Amino acid sequence: MSLRQYRPRLNARRAISNRQTFILFGLLTVAIALQIAYPLVHGEVLRNITILTVYGGAAAMLVHSLFSFGARYFTTYLLATFAFALAIEILGSKTGYPFGDYTYDHSLGIAIAGVPLVVPFAWIMMAHPILIAARRLTPHWAFLYGGLALMAWDVFLDPQMVSAHRWSWVISGAHIPFEPEIPLSNAAGWLFAGMGLIALLHLVLPKERRKVGPSSVVPDIFLLWTLLSGIVGNLFFFHRPGIAGIGGLLFGAVMAPYFFSITLGRPDYL
Repeated sequence: MSLRQYRPRLNARRAISNRQTFILFGLLTVAIALQIAYPLVHGEVLRNITILTVYGGAAAMLVHSLFSFGARYFTTYLLATFAFALAIEILGSKTGYPFGDYTYDHSLGIAIAGVPLVVPFAWIMMAHPILIAARRLTPHWAFLYGGLALMAWDVFLDPQMVSAHRWSWVISGAHIPFEPEIPLSNAAGWLFAGMGLIALLHLVLPKERRKVGPSSVVPDIFLLWTLLSGIVGNLFFFHRPGIAGIGGLLFGAVMAPYFFSITLGRPDYL
């Protein structure tokens, strides 16, 4: 055996600096605060909060990826996820595949080929924490777990954005339970697109973390907040108990094994 095996304290991952910790948790706090403000404002303020919420969440996850895995992971993750999300959204909005027939509203700001710039950053916001969960829980089936998680998250997202008129659908068949304005094809589209994205990221992104880096606490908090805020928001602010129920059931069922793993399993995900 090597000397490394007899000196585990020397092999332990060291924490990031106080300054980096402040930046990381500060960004997470801002992202959550913006989401809390969302149901409390209206008009132009609501439009701005909608956009800033996504950029705030994406910034927190990108900074965590940088501090945890380094510049190569950060750059590859940003470019690959942005390119994949933009391409699939352009395809979807132009052809109706794989999500269904939908159109974005101009209120979401600057657009590329009809897709608002903020939309790929929503994918960036969620794919990093979900990839972490998938790699820990089901490393050989990360793509399937990731696709299910992204599909479940969208059950919360789409009704909220449709009711705010950020995008709209043409319904020609079955619809999401409790949400007649969103076709069932959207769930299938998110499942397959999500599997494709997570498979790509799992293939191209480094798996080894930096020797000095943060734990998974920040993305874990963000995932738990996404679940709880989706349930509470739909129950008490958006008056959609059906969405609270089905979204909470789906996203909770996907996330429960991961939360169980980080609570009772090994102390870190790598």
